[in-house]
Amino acid sequence: MAKLLIVHHTPSPNVQAMLEAVISGATTEEIEGVDVVRRPALAATVPDALDADGYLLGTTANLGYMSGALKHFFDQIYYPCLDATKGRPFGYYVHGGSDVAGTVRGIESITTGLGWSRAAASVTVTGEPSKSDLAACWELGATVAATLMG
Repeated sequence: MAKLLIVHHTPSPNVQAMLEAVISGATTEEIEGVDVVRRPALAATVPDALDADGYLLGTTANLGYMSGALKHFFDQIYYPCLDATKGRPFGYYVHGGSDVAGTVRGIESITTGLGWSRAAASVTVTGEPSKSDLAACWELGATVAATLMG
């Protein structure tokens, strides 16, 4: 069975709503043969990353960059996973109060360095997520999970 690892930093109700929509999409009935594993960014480990076949990343935009928690995840897995996870599919969502550009740039830079392959358009939201934002998060989860189906 394929494994999708969701690594997230979820400190607020807005980001929680986005995470729940991503999980709902990734675990919809139409997705078969994919085990969805969720880990807070500070708890996700190198073995978690190596064991996964694809990734969904979620973070807040803090002071113009990704959360320290997601950055910590990347810092610990980068070199151990550099060759072993090349080409694996991923997607991500970001929530910010006003600007998410630095966060997007950071995630894009690190995942490019890892050689991961973007499986779906990212979802970026500033302020309270709308119904269409949450629908986009659902679609993100479903699309990345679907890429892992046989």
